[in-house]
Amino acid sequence: MLRNCVSRVAADVTGCAKTPKCHFGVFAQPVTSAATNSCTAFTLAEVLAALVFMAILIPVALEGLSIASRAGEVAARKSEAALVAERILNENVITTNWNSTVQNGTVRQGIRDFRWTLRNDPWDKDPNQTAIRLLAVEVTFAAQGRDYVVRMNTLVDSSTPLSQSTTQQ
Repeated sequence: MLRNCVSRVAADVTGCAKTPKCHFGVFAQPVTSAATNSCTAFTLAEVLAALVFMAILIPVALEGLSIASRAGEVAARKSEAALVAERILNENVITTNWNSTVQNGTVRQGIRDFRWTLRNDPWDKDPNQTAIRLLAVEVTFAAQGRDYVVRMNTLVDSSTPLSQSTTQQ
């Protein structure tokens, strides 16, 4: 059986008594039975195969961790951005502060800034309804160097509210 000089170094480290001699990078191992041969080591091909396998596996594992980290961060920020969008829509509907066509600004939520844009467009799905308006808010946030957008819409009635009269009987 032929082995490389790497086996000789491994055999010297383990203190094997039967260390074969190395000739030109390859040496001959005496043929013995498995019970009497206690000196075994990895061949150079096995070590190189393990290194190639690790060179392929480590970058793939690190990329997987990066994707999982980004997905978690985007999910957390998206939920915060949805809260900001809902708050902007609610505030503008309640205060009727949505009469201008486009509004924008920045909201600080915790330690993060969220940019928002509110649009007031006519609702064209029903031609008989001219008083219905579509309020759409877009909240932009950054996560790991990329920008993401959360959009939220609602319908509002732009007609003036009818005054309620009280009748006495």
